[in-house]
Amino acid sequence: MLKTLYIENIAVIEKTSIDFNSGLNVLTGETGAGKSIIIDAINAIMGQRTSKEIIRTGEHSAFVSAQFDEINPTVRSKLNELGIEDEDGTLILQRTLTDGGKNVCKINGRPATVSMLKDISKNLINIHGQHESYELFSPETHINYIDSFGCCCELLSDYRTKYKEYKRLSKKLKEANSDESERLREIDLLSYQSNELIEADVQIGEEDSLEKERTSLMSFEKIFSLLNQAKMLLNGDEISQGGAETVDLAASALQKAAAYNSEYEGMADALTDVYYNLKDCCESIADAIDSLESDPRRLEEIEERLDLLNRLSRKYNSPCDELPVLAEKMQARLEELVNFDKNRDDLLNACAIAEKETAMAAEKLSKLRKKTALTFASRVKEEMSFLNMSDVEIVPEFETTEFTDKGTDRVEFLISANPGETPRPLAKIASGGELSRMMLAIKTVLASTDDVDTLIFDEVDTGISGSAAEKVGLKLKEVSDNSQVLCVTHQAQIASLADYHYLIHKQVENGRTFTDVTPLDHEGRKNELARIIGGVNITQAALSHAEAMLVQNNK
Repeated sequence: MLKTLYIENIAVIEKTSIDFNSGLNVLTGETGAGKSIIIDAINAIMGQRTSKEIIRTGEHSAFVSAQFDEINPTVRSKLNELGIEDEDGTLILQRTLTDGGKNVCKINGRPATVSMLKDISKNLINIHGQHESYELFSPETHINYIDSFGCCCELLSDYRTKYKEYKRLSKKLKEANSDESERLREIDLLSYQSNELIEADVQIGEEDSLEKERTSLMSFEKIFSLLNQAKMLLNGDEISQGGAETVDLAASALQKAAAYNSEYEGMADALTDVYYNLKDCCESIADAIDSLESDPRRLEEIEERLDLLNRLSRKYNSPCDELPVLAEKMQARLEELVNFDKNRDDLLNACAIAEKETAMAAEKLSKLRKKTALTFASRVKEEMSFLNMSDVEIVPEFETTEFTDKGTDRVEFLISANPGETPRPLAKIASGGELSRMMLAIKTVLASTDDVDTLIFDEVDTGISGSAAEKVGLKLKEVSDNSQVLCVTHQAQIASLADYHYLIHKQVENGRTFTDVTPLDHEGRKNELARIIGGVNITQAALSHAEAMLVQNNK
């Protein structure tokens, strides 16, 4: 669950740290106090797209950190895949936003990307806001609820694997059925190109080897001169003795000195060894000089070969060492084109098999969805009945489509809000309050199959009041028995049911606006509930009503 949220320089929040708890956590405050900023900060830490405009005026960067405790196995598995350790089930996500648009993200102190935050957090937090209620107007989203509730992931994954293979083969078949003149043109081109590369017989490492040999041949005179110089310095000439003879004389002098004092014998032996090593070097240098060749014809051959290799490399836009592989690919493609009829028949057969397997996987998935949809609709209806919509009817309508990434099902939940009415699309009949309650009912039903530990409801009370608001509060309280719930609300009926209540308030100092988040004790909660009930002027009646609500809902 979300344990601590730290926010720095986000909009009107300069710095604040909020410690959340298990159960139902409620956030309230006057309009414009900054409740939406808390949600924006959580969205930022979840890797959602965030504008640099969110950075507090006058600052160059903003920072959000979220600490989670008792993370679920799915999150732990993802951390292991990323090579990130969790200590005692604790996870810390951090994100820094800069006015230059740069993001710096970390997971447990390790560098991360925004997409990594997004992937991790979708199994940590689920946010339901007003915009998500309106997503119910889009039938494309309805199938996701069924798949989540019915644990269709395994069948969906199997279908997608088969569908991907079918698409690949279909594309290949379409290419095979292309214009005959185009096929002949490609055969002609590939024949010429592959023959050119085969005749060139390029070897891996050949270019590097030739360049080294060319360098050696081009430097013949310089190498010959330097080798002779080294030989002369070691062997000497008519005028002066070489280094080897000098070392030999030094060794002889030390051997004579050793006759008077044995401690010089070791040095004499060492110099003698050096002398023999130097003589060996002299012989090696002499052999190297004898093996040197000046071969202008070979140099010309190398230049011509390197010119060919460079020309082929440029022509085929490929490094020289990759030309042999390219030739093999050309040959394989040429063979495929030449054996067109046989390959086409094989491909046609493989495509038909893949289509049949895809259709079977889609049908299996569709059967599970249809069975699941009825149970899901029934469960959502039960929850909506509790939320003062007892006459609602929910009907899942299925339509068969062509193969898509989601199968062959198009699903839309139709709703009848009143007895005797024909079920119709949500967009045509549902009000804002009905949408909010329906989404809460859906979230409640999905909570039983979802492994997300923290649910956030942003103004789920939109368009409702009175007993409906109280029922929403009771449902949130029920959901919080199994999941941590954070709720931003304007309703006293909901706030009074909280296990923990936080007040978001703003103040102006020296011309700047500051927002703070404060946990409320019993007295603070009573005053805040009274404000929600009675407005700016808090009366004794409002205070008494608030006290009664707290006593009633926190027995």
